[in-house]
Amino acid sequence: MHLDVQDLRNFYYRSALGRAAQKSLRDRLLELWPEAKGQTVVGFGFAAPLLRPYLADARRVVTLMPGPQGVMPWPAGMPNTSVLTEETLWPLETGHVDRLVLMHGLETSERPGDLLEECWRVLGPGGKAIFIVPNRAGLWARRDRTPFGFGRPYSPGQLESQLRKHQFMPERHVGALYQVPSGQRVWMKSSALFEKVGRYVPTIMAGGAFMVEVSKLVYPPKGKVRRGSSRRRIGVLEGMTEPEPKPA
Repeated sequence: MHLDVQDLRNFYYRSALGRAAQKSLRDRLLELWPEAKGQTVVGFGFAAPLLRPYLADARRVVTLMPGPQGVMPWPAGMPNTSVLTEETLWPLETGHVDRLVLMHGLETSERPGDLLEECWRVLGPGGKAIFIVPNRAGLWARRDRTPFGFGRPYSPGQLESQLRKHQFMPERHVGALYQVPSGQRVWMKSSALFEKVGRYVPTIMAGGAFMVEVSKLVYPPKGKVRRGSSRRRIGVLEGMTEPEPKPA
């Protein structure tokens, strides 16, 4: 079940905890993808809070928001890039996306397999995707006051296994959201320290979320392909019955 776009907007743009979460996730994304000059960058779910750094140099930025979630105009004060779309039928040409980011999309999808197939379809040769999901062992997945407390949380192994089944090759993974999922002042003051220390923690012990970067796999045909010409003649009228004489 997808969250409502108004709830997501209120969390990331109107709460102190949401803005801190946005910074943590965006900083980690920029470590993996420092720039996207001349590339087509697409976000699905509610990835808009992370994509602003790419607006200046990317050839095109598109933010896809699924119908059950709803859509909001983004970015503020600039030409809109948001598109309301079917969850598994995106208005994008096959193989034209260079960078794809999914956040609050996979774990809330009722058809994750079909969604991953659509991700594979739009991603171009050499393209890469980053999937951001709640960490099953983290504190954030246990608090339904944040968007990471909804949907199906994953462990790193579970997510990588699912991605491999849909022809994605996991390459890198990092953790994020090491701070305590609380808006109380004492925890907010310590958030920067928690995030700094968390970068040295193994991903399996990640905080509230983790990111997996993947590349698209295109498998060649298995075995040897034999080609040969058929010597059998094709009867154009084969199978038709003989014409019957016209009765007198």
